[in-house]
Amino acid sequence: MVILTFCFVAVPALAVVGDDVETGPYLGLEYGRATGLGDTDVRITVARIINIVLGLLGIISVVIIIYAGFRWMTSGGNEESVKSAQKTLIAAAIGLVIILSAYAISRYALTSMFKATTGYEYGTQLDNY
Repeated sequence: MVILTFCFVAVPALAVVGDDVETGPYLGLEYGRATGLGDTDVRITVARIINIVLGLLGIISVVIIIYAGFRWMTSGGNEESVKSAQKTLIAAAIGLVIILSAYAISRYALTSMFKATTGYEYGTQLDNY
């Protein structure tokens, strides 16, 4: 019974896990290439998406800071309008700090994971990936 289990379960699993000498570890990148979706490594694609989203959030935060400054400068001495602009400015500054810290944390995590999984520094041009 144990021998039959090994033959039908373990042997096919061992055949799937094997590494090819020419292409490196099996990552399934050839499927994307065959469908026309591209052959960029998934880790690199996720890092690019995270950087783009955090960059857009940073731009939005800076625009809100400029808007709050404009409202403050055009308040004409109205205390209520000045306090509203100050609240907006403080909230946008806090948001910018959160976005910058999220960028720093994600950058550290992505570079560490890339180095741990490939053995190379992040940004190194790899022939197999």
